[in-house]
Amino acid sequence: MNRSIIIFVMMIFLTSCLFAQPWEEKDDMFNPSGVPSLPFSQPRFADLDADGDEDLILGNLNENPFYLENVGSPTDPAFIAGDDIFYEVSALDAEMGVCADLDNDGDLDFIAGGYTGLNFFENTGTIYEPVFVEVNNFFNGLSVGQNPIPDFADIDADDDLDMVVGFSEDGGVKIYENTGDPTNAEYSEGNTIYIGDVGLYAYPVFADLDADNDQDLLVGRDGHGFIYYQNNGTPQSGIWEENSAVFSGLGNSTYWNSPALVDLNGDETLDLIYGNGTGPLFYYENTGTISVPEWQENTTLFGGVLDVGGASSPFFIDFDNDSDLDMVSGSNLGDIFYYKNIGTPFGPAWQEQSDYFASIDHSIYSAITLGDINGNGQADAIVGDLSGNFYFHRNTGLGFVYVDDVLSSVNLGGWSVPRLVDMDGDDDLDIVAGNEDGNLFYFENQGTATNPEWVEINGYFNGIDVGSSCVPYVADLDLDGDKDVIAGNLAGDVTFFENTGESWNEDPSQVSGISADQNAAPALADLDNDGDKDLTLGNYDGYFDYYENLHIVYEIDTPTAQTTSQKISNFPNPFKSSTVILYSIKTNNTVIPKIEIYNIKGQFVRKINMQLAQTGFSATWDGKNENGVKQKKGIYLCKIKTAAKVLHKKIVMW
Repeated sequence: MNRSIIIFVMMIFLTSCLFAQPWEEKDDMFNPSGVPSLPFSQPRFADLDADGDEDLILGNLNENPFYLENVGSPTDPAFIAGDDIFYEVSALDAEMGVCADLDNDGDLDFIAGGYTGLNFFENTGTIYEPVFVEVNNFFNGLSVGQNPIPDFADIDADDDLDMVVGFSEDGGVKIYENTGDPTNAEYSEGNTIYIGDVGLYAYPVFADLDADNDQDLLVGRDGHGFIYYQNNGTPQSGIWEENSAVFSGLGNSTYWNSPALVDLNGDETLDLIYGNGTGPLFYYENTGTISVPEWQENTTLFGGVLDVGGASSPFFIDFDNDSDLDMVSGSNLGDIFYYKNIGTPFGPAWQEQSDYFASIDHSIYSAITLGDINGNGQADAIVGDLSGNFYFHRNTGLGFVYVDDVLSSVNLGGWSVPRLVDMDGDDDLDIVAGNEDGNLFYFENQGTATNPEWVEINGYFNGIDVGSSCVPYVADLDLDGDKDVIAGNLAGDVTFFENTGESWNEDPSQVSGISADQNAAPALADLDNDGDKDLTLGNYDGYFDYYENLHIVYEIDTPTAQTTSQKISNFPNPFKSSTVILYSIKTNNTVIPKIEIYNIKGQFVRKINMQLAQTGFSATWDGKNENGVKQKKGIYLCKIKTAAKVLHKKIVMW
C-alpha cells in the first residue's frame, strides 16, 4: 500500500483541556443487565407484547429505536434484546419514540420524534406482535422543528389523547390538545398550551406523580437535572407550576437527561428511569407513596459488573456470527466464561451463555483464544493455563471436543496465554503467546488455513520481556496496516510495542493514562463501532475495565477497489472542538464530494470540500459556520449528495 500522508487527530471530548488523553475510562461497558449503553439514550416504556409488564424502547443517537423485551415480571423486571419491531422505522424519523393507542383500536401505535419531525407509525399487527407502518402527513401543520420529543395523556378528561412536545433548539414545552376524538386524533397550532422553557432540548413526559387524578409533567433537558411542572389545576383544566423540590439533586452529574416515569417494581408508585448524553440508564425506585415520592437509586437493573471470580482474561470474536463482538474469558479456577453480545455494534450488552464451553476444563488460571482453523465457519479454541501447556478444542457445532495430538508438545514453562491471529498476513491463523516469565512467543502457521502446522519462530519478538505473567493481545492499534502488540503483566503494567516491520519498539505514549490492576490482561477490540480499537482489561479480581479509544489515526490513500457501499461516519461524536467526517466508499471515481452541514432548524451552516482518503473521502469540521463563527452546541445534520442518493448523518457538538 502506497501511503501519501498519515494524519493523526487527537480527539477532544468531555474535557476542559486542549488535548484529551487517548483513552477514557468508562464503567458502564461491562454490565450484565442486557441493556446496552447507547449515546443520547432515551428510555420509554410500554407493554408491547401484552404480557402485563413494561417493555423498554431505547431511543438513541446512532440507530433507530432499540426494543428490549421484559422477560421478568411486573414486580421483578429483566430486559433482553427483543425482535427488531422497529425495522421499518428510519433513524432519521425516530431518535426516540413513545407508544399510545392513537386510533383507539386496542393496540399500541408508535409516535416518534426525529430529524424529520414528528412521525406516526400505525400498529397494523396485534397487541402481542406489533407491526409499525408509517402514516404520512399525520402531523401536518404542526411547527415542531427537528427532533421534537412527544408524549401522550388525556389532560382535559375528554377521553382522547392530548400531546406534549418538547422542542430541541429553544427548549420550549407545549401541549397540543386533541380536537378530534379517541379514534381520529387531530392536533393544531391553534389549540395549544405553553408550559415553559427549560433551556435547550426539552424531554417531557406525562405522569400523575401526586395521585390527584391529573397529569403532571417532568422535563429533562440539555443541562443538569430536571424541571418538574406540578399540575395544581383539575383533571379538566390544568395549571402547571414549577416545583423544584420533588426531583432535587437528581440528574446533576449528567447532561441531556431524558426521563421516563413508570411503575417498574409493581408497588403502585412511579419510578424514575432516565438516559443521558453518555448512554447508561439511571434507575431510581420510588420508596415513598403514590402521592409523595422519595427516591432511592437501584444500580443493579441497568448496571452491575461482569465478574468471572478471578483472573479474567478477555478475548473478543464474533462467535455467533451476528456481526457484533462477543467476549470469552478464562478464570482463576480454569472455567471458561462466554458472554454473548445481545446489544448492538454501537452499544454492546452482555448475557452469559457459558454452557457451550463447559467441556473445556484444565488447570487453574486459564486463558482462551478462538478462531476457525479448519474453514468450517465455527471458531475452535486453544486454551493455556498454569501448566504452561496448550490445549486444542475443536468446535463440533454442539460443543467442544479436546484433540490431544494438536499442540501437545508445546510448554512455555508456566502460565501460558495464547492468542490466535494472522500475524504474517497469509490468511491463516498463527499463535502469539505469553508466559509466566514475561516472554513473548510466536508460532507461525506453516500449513494452511484449514490444516495448520504451527512452528515456533525463535527470536521473533527480539527478546521482549514484560516482567512476569505476560498476557499479550495483537491488533493494529495505530492503523498502519501491520499487527502491534499490547501486553499486561503481574504488576499491572500495560506496555505497547509498535511493529516497525524490522523490530518491536516500545511506545509508552500509546497507553498513556491507563491504570491497570494486578494481573493486567489487555484485549483490543472496537466495541463502539467507531473505527478504532478500544481497550478492555482483565485483572486478578476477575472483572473487566473498559477504556474507550479517543485517539484516531487514519490514512490518506488512492482507493483502488470498487463497490457500491456508501456510509458517513464521524469521530468523535459527540465532539467539542472538531470532528473528522468520513464518507466511506471504495471507488475509482475521482469526483470530490462536498459536505453540507445544517442545524437542528434545517438552516444551512457550512459547506466543506472533502479530500481523498483510504476508503473514500474525509473532511474536518471545526464547529464554525461559513463566516468562521463558532456555532452553539447541539445536533447538526451532515448531508452528502451523490449521483445515486442523498446520505445523512447526525452529529453532535457539546
